[in-house]
Amino acid sequence: MKTIRLLHFAQLADQRGTSEETVETEAITAADLHAELGIEPPLSEMRVAVNHTFTESTALLRDGDTVAFLVPFAGG
Repeated sequence: MKTIRLLHFAQLADQRGTSEETVETEAITAADLHAELGIEPPLSEMRVAVNHTFTESTALLRDGDTVAFLVPFAGG
């Protein structure tokens, strides 16, 4: 079992009701974690950051990692 720190921004923070949480998981990859948590939108529409670095959804997770699923956004 791994302890993962999740950072949430924009609509994900609204969806999860918090901007940060810690979860216990047996997820092997970021994609597994996304599926386990039931996060919307689909992973194909998001970017993944592990330990503050953009990476692929196939990135392996380790105990103590920080993960953020980022939805596309536009600013003005």
